[in-house]
Amino acid sequence: MPTSIDTLKEKGRQLRIHSLKATTEAGSGHPSSCLSAADLMSVVFFNEMRFDPKDPRNPANDRFVLSKGHAAPLLWAAYAEAGLIDEKDVLTLRQLDSNLEGHPTPRMPWVDVATGSLGQGLSVGLGNALAAHMDDIPYNTYVLLGDGECAEGSVWEAAALASYYKAANLYAIVDANGLGQSQRTMDHFEVNRFANKFRAFGWFATIVDGHNYAEIVDGFERCRRDGGSQPRVVVAKTFKGKGVSMLENLDGWHGKPIPKQDLPRALEELSNPLGPNEFKPNPRTGGPSRPRNEGTIQIDISRKPGASVATREAYGDALVKVAEKDPRIVALDGDTKNSTYSEKLFKAHPERFWEMFIAEQNMVGVAMGLAARGKIPFVSTFACFLTRAYDQIRMAGISQSNVKFCGSHAGVSIGEDGPSQMGLEDLAMFRAVPGSVILYPSDAVAAEQLVVEAARHRGICYIRTTRPKTPVLYANDERFPIGGSKVLRQSPHDRATVVAAGITLHEALKAASRLDSGGTPIRVIDAYSVKPIDAQSILRAAKETGGRIVVVEDHYEEGGLGDAVLNAVGNQAKVVKLAVREIPHSGPPDALLEKYGISANRIVEAVRSSL
Repeated sequence: MPTSIDTLKEKGRQLRIHSLKATTEAGSGHPSSCLSAADLMSVVFFNEMRFDPKDPRNPANDRFVLSKGHAAPLLWAAYAEAGLIDEKDVLTLRQLDSNLEGHPTPRMPWVDVATGSLGQGLSVGLGNALAAHMDDIPYNTYVLLGDGECAEGSVWEAAALASYYKAANLYAIVDANGLGQSQRTMDHFEVNRFANKFRAFGWFATIVDGHNYAEIVDGFERCRRDGGSQPRVVVAKTFKGKGVSMLENLDGWHGKPIPKQDLPRALEELSNPLGPNEFKPNPRTGGPSRPRNEGTIQIDISRKPGASVATREAYGDALVKVAEKDPRIVALDGDTKNSTYSEKLFKAHPERFWEMFIAEQNMVGVAMGLAARGKIPFVSTFACFLTRAYDQIRMAGISQSNVKFCGSHAGVSIGEDGPSQMGLEDLAMFRAVPGSVILYPSDAVAAEQLVVEAARHRGICYIRTTRPKTPVLYANDERFPIGGSKVLRQSPHDRATVVAAGITLHEALKAASRLDSGGTPIRVIDAYSVKPIDAQSILRAAKETGGRIVVVEDHYEEGGLGDAVLNAVGNQAKVVKLAVREIPHSGPPDALLEKYGISANRIVEAVRSSL
């Protein structure tokens, strides 16, 4: 049954009171941003959404994403009014031992992903909506955006794709309060212009007074009645700080709580009850069971020793195999699927593949939304293009998302396409993400097995693949546990250890043959697990080879495999790093490896110089 307007008004009043009290108690926060959206939040939470307050993991629950994450006190207030948390908990906002953080994170069980880096919530909401489509579950996803964050291009990447996929179960609510942090927003109060932007992207859009409950309720009803197969947006004209005269529509209050001495005066303006304060949940019944946890994934591999296969192609083969073992696995690609070979899954199971086109930021955000709904998304594109989405990757880390990334065409070894296409920063980028795993296969067997390891692992994994074909080095039954390494050449007389991965491992093996024929045997380690690195094996090898280590990588010098090895061995070995130290040029792969100091010849020189 619909909630009465008077009850919704009272809920809005309570949301404002909670938000003011919490931010003043914390001494920080964004109360004015909460007050502008309080009436919208009241209608969404207490009239629109269907969810079971006792079960945050119920797959049939409608989902809510607070894209304007700085309004977190408003979200915690809504949780309290819905009975999800105790009212007194709201006053723990921003405390060190509280999960009610300044911006939402999944430490709170009702929060799917971390928000607060603006412009990302609509992508996450789209991921939620696509998951509902895949699972045939009739839940809706509601995303509350601020008008200021709509200057971010990622919002419109999501808007375009939501229309393309006819995500009619996705609702955006734009809180157009006209005030940013430092000045008026780009569109001020031009709500018609806002609505027309969304319409241009294929959305059903309606405009409301964001403080008129009858209009807001009717706006959502129009969306349901007239939205058809389109995603829907309610554009609401609001006032920042609405309901408190010392804040309302005034500059200079963004991110500032009301001082304690002024709080009683502000609360006095909100002291008159507006209706009954009640909430009757309306959860869906008979929803599907939670996605089951499939057992350990195992696949069959049949590679011929010495055969030449690109690891990017083996990634595509493995993607199909693991998807057939676990129905939770899906793939997303940024219009590079015929180069990353994720197209193999597209051809085998098109219902498990989402083309994201050339919009990497949205692609990562959508993957986060899919992961939040129990999917295991594999995101692939050229390694260099993932740098464009690093903020989204960073937020995926904060969200502890179960997203897998594959960056192909890594390093100068891609050849003639030149530096704009060469992923040379990607290892450093992913190493900086807390809890991430980085896997770098050197042959097709390792690539397939590491896809399995990534699928099994709970958390962010990055798989780095290579464009050129490389010989198969390993037996088909070889295992590659996360955190391990492989010793490919060793003898009791080794004079140094060379650590490599990917294309440079093959250069290291060439160098080892050359050095051995000259009476200087070396140990060669395949550091396929860049993070966590196999520190124990590398240290042991260093001690047995005179404390000399040469690390060679197709990556810039800073932050890659060399630094991972340095962190592992500390001052217990002398480490020489061979890496790309300047902006590379177009050219043939072998010539580039030589020119930029990571070829077999350069490894031979480095080993001899270290003796």
